[in-house]
Parts: sequence; C-alpha cells; structure tokens
Amino acid sequence: MKHTIRMQGLVLTVTLAVLLASCMPAAGATTTAPTPMPTEAPTLPPTPTTPPTVAATPTPAPAESIAQSQLQRVSSPNVANTDLQTVVAGNSSFAFDLYRALRAERGNLFFSPYSISTALAMTYAGARGETERQMAAVLHFTLPQERLHPALNALDLAVTRPSEADDEFRLNVANSLWGQQGYTFLPEFLDLLAQNYGAGLRLVDFKSAPEPARLAINRWVSDQTEDKIKDLIPEGGITNLTRLVLANAIYFDAKWVYPFDKESTQDGTFHLLDGGQVDTPMMRMDRPAVLRYVRGVDYQAAELPYVGDRASMVIIVPDAGSFADFEATLNADRVNAIVAGMQPKTVALTLPKFSYASEVSLVQTLAAMGMPDATDPQRADFSGMDGTRNLYISDVFHKAFVAVDEAGTEAAAATAIVVGVTSAPQIDVELTVDHPFIFLIRDNSTGSILFLGRVLDPTK
Repeated sequence: MKHTIRMQGLVLTVTLAVLLASCMPAAGATTTAPTPMPTEAPTLPPTPTTPPTVAATPTPAPAESIAQSQLQRVSSPNVANTDLQTVVAGNSSFAFDLYRALRAERGNLFFSPYSISTALAMTYAGARGETERQMAAVLHFTLPQERLHPALNALDLAVTRPSEADDEFRLNVANSLWGQQGYTFLPEFLDLLAQNYGAGLRLVDFKSAPEPARLAINRWVSDQTEDKIKDLIPEGGITNLTRLVLANAIYFDAKWVYPFDKESTQDGTFHLLDGGQVDTPMMRMDRPAVLRYVRGVDYQAAELPYVGDRASMVIIVPDAGSFADFEATLNADRVNAIVAGMQPKTVALTLPKFSYASEVSLVQTLAAMGMPDATDPQRADFSGMDGTRNLYISDVFHKAFVAVDEAGTEAAAATAIVVGVTSAPQIDVELTVDHPFIFLIRDNSTGSILFLGRVLDPTK
C-alpha cells in the first residue's frame, strides 16, 4: 500500500476487478448481444449447457466501442426492507473483516468497502459452484443471487439519491465493464448488470492492444473522479490475456454542518504510536457544537454531520496507549454499539487536518480471507459470465483519496450559526484528537459504511 499526500476537501475511491482468460477462447468466438427481459426485478437464470446464440459483433471504434444492453437500470426495485438491511449488515461485516486484514500495513489506512463490495458483487454475478460459495462467505452475501443484486441496486439508489444542496453535498457512484472484442459473454450476465448496476459493456482489444485498453479504462476513471484519480491501472496491469475489467468509482465532496474556524487552526502536537510526536495543523471549531458523542471504557467517539444530514463522519479515538488493543477488537457489532450509544453533547472539538491517498492490490488479501478459487486459473468458476471456466480474477486494484479540512469544502459558515445562543454555551466535553484514531463515513439513512480508515500520522 502506498500513501501520498493529494487533494483537499474530498473523498474519492476506485475499485477495479481484472479477469484473465486461463486459456484462449475458441476461434471465431464473438460477443453475444444482450437479449430483452422483463423490466421487473431480475432473476439469474442457470448457466446454459449449450453455447449461447451468437449475434453480430458491434463495429468497434479504434480503441473502444459499447455493446449496450437493451435493458435499462431498474430505477424502483421491488426490494423488501429486510433484504436491504441484510446487505447493509453484510457490507459492514466485510468492511471490518477487510480492515483487520489490511491493518498490518504500515501507516495510515483508507479504503471504501462500499466501492470494493460493489465491484466484487458485479464479478460475483458470474461466479458458480465453489467459487460462488467462497465469495459469498468472504463478502457476507447471504441472500440468493436473484435477491442480492436488486437489493444492492436499491441500496445504491438510496445512498446516491439527489441532494437538495448539490453545491454542498455530492456523492456520485459509477460502474462500468470492459470486455474483449469478439469474446462471448452471456446475455443474461450483461443484462443483470445493466438492470442492477447501470453498467454497459465497453469493448476494447485487450488481446492485441492491451496498452490502449489500459489507457481507455484509466481515462474513464479520471473522468468519473473529475481528474482526481489518474493512472489507476499501472503498466503491466492489463495483458493480452485480460478478458474483462469491472470498475466502480465513488466521488464524495461535502461541507461540514459545523465548520472549523480557519483562523483558529494552528500547529499542535500529535502523539505517535511509537512514543514520538509530530507538529501538525490542528483545527478547532469556531464555537462548541452539539454533536452526538459517547465516552466508552477505552475510547471516545463523536459524529460530525455533513450538510443535509445525508452522511456523517464518525471519529473513534482510543485512549492513549490502547490503540492496538482497541483496533484488534474492532468489528461491525462494536461500531454499531458505539454509534447507538451516542448522545447529544456540547463538544469543543480539536481535530488534526489531514490529507492522504492509499492504493492497494487486493487479490492476495481476498484469497487469504477465504476466496482463493476466484484467483486461481485452475479452479475459478465464472461460467455465469461466458458459459466456460476460462476466466479468473487476476487483480483487484483499489485507490482512495481523503482530505479533511476546516470546511469540508469552502464557505459553510452560514450553517454553523447556533440560533438563540446569546452567550458562550456550557461545554460538556473537550475532545482533543492528538493521538491515533479511526474514522468512517456512513450514509445516515441506511447505515451503510462508505469509507473506513485510520490516521496514525496526520503529516504523512
């Protein structure tokens, strides 16, 4: 994992799953055109035992063309609330499983479990047999496929619903598929992804021109993140055996309800895990704010809302000297209990200003977590994608940026006025975050964890 300082005032993540062919496709194989299906919530038909009907291959552009499904994304999926709650709980469990798997990495950590889960869910749609079982266990997908994907669609529509304050809160999610020109993909696989993820199949020539294909995918990523994430796939990340790339990009930019006063930001001491210390800009709110707060046996936690009350950042600060023990016990149940135990308190908050980026290849991590077959060319079964067992996951690239500053974005002071207060409010809690902490950004309406990370050194 690499960490570099980038950007200010926003969060961006991208996840790519790359599938290779473990053997070459039959000569003359062509991309199967998607077939019409009813517009109700989709079901996943069983993998056919006979080869799918071959349709004419769309005429490709020099670098890229699109095989567009005839089906549109289902904009109002008929999903039971219990199914929605099930996928949120599963995603939260996966988030902290992955955090524990990555926490041995040195330094700061930041990733989007939501982005990773979405990209892998699109891959999971084509998994069968033991590959499907292993992926379901790791990703905590407990619903059958015909209910899982509509539920994930409903969740995505809920967290990305239009905001009344677009200039103060933005959360954009985009999905795409990139397939080999002339390779056979099952129409039911393409249609399921179109209906539930809004993802069309972009056709590129991995086989003969892997580098132009890599550049085309990186351009799409850059476009979806407003040029903030570039060169996600490194040279050599795409080869002539690549057959399918599934991508998910998230762009998040929001203002605090209670901004910090830029004039009050000044250098302060941040204590490191090894006993050392660094000087770093420490932000202070322009006046104490009523925040949801809880004091536990070995931690303090506070919730900082974003404008519109759509999302919030939860900051969990283990007591000095207890970070490693606290981190080792962190899981979805404990975080849910922390959030549920919060009560409104008048908090004088001091928080370090920080900005960093993380990128990681997750393929070995996911295999170690319990889904080795998906990454093994001899054992992978993605026959739900193409009717064969020729495909396997060769890599999962994930890149994330986070920046926390005084305003979130610029000029949110008007929302910070405490109406009716004519004198300095009584302070219930002074919370100074001057040692390592954990933070997460969650969707308030669903409880879905969008981003998760830790800050061990805000200067890195």
